[in-house]
Amino acid sequence: MEKRPGAREESLSRYIQRQSQRVRAFDARRPWVWDGLLTAFWTAAVLVDAAGGWRNIARDPSVPVWQVVTMSLAFSVPLFWRRRRPTAVLALMAWAAFLSYWTGAFLQAGLLQLVVIFHIALRLPLRTLVWTVSRIVPPLVVGAIGHPQGSWDQQIVPTLWVYAMVALLGIAVRSRKDYTAALVDRARRLEVERDQQAQLAAAAERTRIAREMHDIIGHNLSVITGLADGGRYAAAKNPEQAAQALDAIGTTSRQALAELRRLLGVLRDDSAEAVRDPQPSLVDLETLIEGVRSAGLPVRVEIRDDPEARPPLPAGAQLTVYRVVQEALTNTLKHAGPAAKATVVLAYGGNDVTVEVTDSGSAGTGGSVTVGQGQGVRGMHERAALYDGTLEAGPLPAGGWRVRLRLPLESLRSLEDSRS
Repeated sequence: MEKRPGAREESLSRYIQRQSQRVRAFDARRPWVWDGLLTAFWTAAVLVDAAGGWRNIARDPSVPVWQVVTMSLAFSVPLFWRRRRPTAVLALMAWAAFLSYWTGAFLQAGLLQLVVIFHIALRLPLRTLVWTVSRIVPPLVVGAIGHPQGSWDQQIVPTLWVYAMVALLGIAVRSRKDYTAALVDRARRLEVERDQQAQLAAAAERTRIAREMHDIIGHNLSVITGLADGGRYAAAKNPEQAAQALDAIGTTSRQALAELRRLLGVLRDDSAEAVRDPQPSLVDLETLIEGVRSAGLPVRVEIRDDPEARPPLPAGAQLTVYRVVQEALTNTLKHAGPAAKATVVLAYGGNDVTVEVTDSGSAGTGGSVTVGQGQGVRGMHERAALYDGTLEAGPLPAGGWRVRLRLPLESLRSLEDSRS
């Protein structure tokens, strides 16, 4: 099968990129290897030039060979330290260049200063380039004055242009490296942020699931316990009532199992198996209260409704109201005592929706759960906070317990608009 040209180019590009990354990694681990090879290469080149080739461009070919060799080595050997101490290397080369132009040798090895200028532009602050001008200009001026050949600008300006182009090349490479490093850092930070968001989302989902399971299991088990206790007392005197209690226990158990299947089903890998029945809403309050009544707790329901101001509550807000009423009645079943009664008041006002659940339990029973303690009260506070609402839970002065939830309509409308 013939490969497409684009695939070959992409493969070659990736190959070159991998090899360059390996070279850079090796150089980062052992910089002395590349520095030594480069220095050895240019040292051999300048020594070959010092053997006689330098006389082809020299203004004074009578310069002693030992001076030429010394100046050539002064240009090449310091290259080994060009990345660690570029300014010091350039200063040493500037003295060698001064002697080269002063004596008239005009060694081509002086062009090795370009390598150091490139590293200065690549690694050091840009203001350091201004300092380099004071090192490279004086030798050029000395050569133009001491050994003139044509006009002075013809001897100085072209060399300065070459230095400037090399400096610009170093700046361009530096900008590219900084840009690439910034992209890599941004990608790393985005990856960290993504992981953090995933962890926060997972923690929030665990909290939501734990809250739902607490409400489902806690309420239904409390109702089942009340029904079982009532059925046990009725079994001896009224078998028919005991059978009704057993039927209610079965109904409540099946309802709890159905809710648990729906909740746990969405956690399965195969989403097609998940049960996606709608969450409880205000319509289900009547069924909830009937179940509590069957467990032996008398509940009175009062709805204070302003038809003109009544808004359509979002599904999440209805679930919040349902769970708060469920948790409050569950706590009444568990703590208020056998003679307690409960009242549920649902009021729609112009600016908010208020739900108040009170019971007539004694101060030592109904008020046994302190505000902010326990998973139930904490879960109610969390549900209220989701809609910028407030929740108050505490004992009544005359005995009993009150739970009051307030949800602002403005926040509910804003949330509904944002989701739609």
